[in-house]
Amino acid sequence: MSKETKQRKIMLDLAVTLDGFIEGKNGEVDWCIMDSEMEFMNFLDQVDTILYGRKSYELWGQFTPGPEAGETEKELWEAVHSKQKYVFSKSKKWTDDKAIFINDQVFEEVNKLKSRPGKDIWLYGGSSLITSFIHLGLVDEFRLSVHPVILGEGKPLFMDIHKRQNLKLIQSRSFSSGVVQLIYHLNRD
Repeated sequence: MSKETKQRKIMLDLAVTLDGFIEGKNGEVDWCIMDSEMEFMNFLDQVDTILYGRKSYELWGQFTPGPEAGETEKELWEAVHSKQKYVFSKSKKWTDDKAIFINDQVFEEVNKLKSRPGKDIWLYGGSSLITSFIHLGLVDEFRLSVHPVILGEGKPLFMDIHKRQNLKLIQSRSFSSGVVQLIYHLNRD
């Protein structure tokens, strides 16, 4: 009798402002609160793979905190960089020692990843990649941490979504910082 393995989930985990932006108009994320109550390291322990769009990977995929960073921030980035990284790009067509680049057949390649043994997979972003994954039905869990700020303008969380996505609330948590975390699963019924 063969042991059936659980398919890995694709989890979109993002900070978002109350008015639905993931970055300010100049790419700023200084509004993002790193609240220890949110137990982000526990989330990182649940994943072994991170999916990036090319631009997000260039900005954050190899980010190193400066010498002024605290130990907690350094540990966080060390944990992030310990994960297997895949970069989805139409323009860069190579693999380096830090990431594997996927240029086409996104649906097929992601389903191969999901069927491999391992922990869940973090869909980091950016917005174009998130949109593509939503259109392809590849996001299994939406983990949105809503921060207590209104920017008024910036890069919206969702762009060019033309088909309704029905979600089921799995969990909500609020933190003393004012952040509210909402976890939804895609309702595939």
